[in-house]
Amino acid sequence: MLKAILKIMRPRQWVKNVIVFFALVFDKQLFQLEPALRTLAGFALFSLISSAVYIFNDIADIEADRQHPKKKLRPLPSGELPVNVARGFGVFLVLFVLPTAYSLTPAFAAVLAIYFGMMLAYTSRLKHIPILDVMILATGFVLRVHSGVTLIAVERFSPWLYVITTLGALYLGFGKRRAELTLLEDGAKSHRRVLDGYTIPLLDQFITIVSGTTILAYSLYTFTAPNLPDNHTMMLTIPFVIYAIFRYLYLVQVSHITGSPEEVVLTDRPLQIAIILWGIVAMAVFYLS
Repeated sequence: MLKAILKIMRPRQWVKNVIVFFALVFDKQLFQLEPALRTLAGFALFSLISSAVYIFNDIADIEADRQHPKKKLRPLPSGELPVNVARGFGVFLVLFVLPTAYSLTPAFAAVLAIYFGMMLAYTSRLKHIPILDVMILATGFVLRVHSGVTLIAVERFSPWLYVITTLGALYLGFGKRRAELTLLEDGAKSHRRVLDGYTIPLLDQFITIVSGTTILAYSLYTFTAPNLPDNHTMMLTIPFVIYAIFRYLYLVQVSHITGSPEEVVLTDRPLQIAIILWGIVAMAVFYLS
């Protein structure tokens, strides 16, 4: 049962919470002990509250997941974990996380509470509304970034990072919807009702719009952010961002990937290399220039 509980918490998806570190890294406080420890604690708490969301989402979707070729193997639809046990553990996570988050900062606890409430609304209703479903998920990523801001004394954190996060999350969200349509084909609606409101040509238009604006927004950030070097060396990271965006689009449209974006990041080697190289160059620009 412990193995099933760990599985339903989806630790592989905690990689999405890495953006909690954005404020720490891009405000040049990465090597300061206290801000780093506070952000690490915030990352752990955000991961736990997101796991609570996954649990309640799986409980709500248990019947639909039983019809899905992959999701039917999850602990709840497969019968590996009783629903009452999962619900009780989800409640325990919420009751543990929110008071602990408040001990870090009340603002951080407020962000987690807003995120949890929004995702419960998403689970019960909003995920069935086309376009809004992806926008809610993108808002969740923005809240992750903002939670990192609430944990430390930010000095020169660029608001462009909120814009880039929003656009990037929309890009990944629409890409995931396209992958689901490709995987499920005629049975898409029975597995996820919102897919009935999408078509592949429509999603391709959305992806084209947000991918182009993501590249533009990131490019503007590299030479307008207040805490970047005056020689604009941060622009050296633009090719890696462009490649990562194009690579994911290639995987969606040519390789027909069916996994979630975080699974793609954890399995696709060229995408991993692009992210690592971006990180190396960005850190060199921020901390060595």
